[in-house]
Amino acid sequence: MLQFFMRYQTGYMGLIGSLWQNRTTVPELLLAVVYILIPYLLGSVNTAIIVSGKFYRDDIRNYGSGNAGFTNIMRIYGKRAAIFTFVGDFLKTVLAILIGWCCFGYLTATIAGFACFIGHIFPVFYQFRGGKGILCLTAMLFMLDWRIFLILLGIFLLVVGMTKYISFGSVLCSLLYPLLFNRLNQARPFTGMWICQILAILIAAIVVIKHWGNLKRIFEGTESKFQFKKSKKTAEEEAAEKSAEPREEDNSGQAPKKINYGALPGGTGGKKKK
Repeated sequence: MLQFFMRYQTGYMGLIGSLWQNRTTVPELLLAVVYILIPYLLGSVNTAIIVSGKFYRDDIRNYGSGNAGFTNIMRIYGKRAAIFTFVGDFLKTVLAILIGWCCFGYLTATIAGFACFIGHIFPVFYQFRGGKGILCLTAMLFMLDWRIFLILLGIFLLVVGMTKYISFGSVLCSLLYPLLFNRLNQARPFTGMWICQILAILIAAIVVIKHWGNLKRIFEGTESKFQFKKSKKTAEEEAAEKSAEPREEDNSGQAPKKINYGALPGGTGGKKKK
């Protein structure tokens, strides 16, 4: 969405940048804390982990793919939990980018978005084990360049609709992101464009690395296909399977913990759906 304001000085340079033309190095470095550290901390607030812990008294990273993200929480807990996750992760990225834009415009907005993306994947609050960053990347594209967002959204929906592999669609779109950024901005280059280009390439590389296991399973034919509903194997059933596996004797005498599937608003009051 920031592309709409690039024609204006305030939109291009940001609130502080447009008012503070003759800035010096030291204050710029101090402001870097604002548009790098704060967005990173925002990214570290992982909504999937919060939803699974707050409403289900569990950790989404213990189930399914072990990923604290939208797709895994959809498979394990269903649509309500996925909606909470989507809204939370999307809005935190939007807020991070707006903070970055207020500093020195489009460049620092891109840096802030990247910091939030890294925080989501490596959250300082959760032992640096987070999601894969696709939802944060989606919010980044939505805020930074609506043209790239719409093109990649169309490609993503087409690929996932044909293959049912969200991981494949995510990797493909992330690889196309640096190319589209370069082609669409060649006619109107801007200050710091090369930094934004490098960040786009880094994002693509990180997404590929984080999805490497998914890509291997796709080629092996063992990757789960996405369905817009909860998986037949719920978190409760996975926990039961794990409790049945050979393990060291547990002297606590406590029964395995059950998940309250009705914890979210509109739930079933703790009864697992059939």
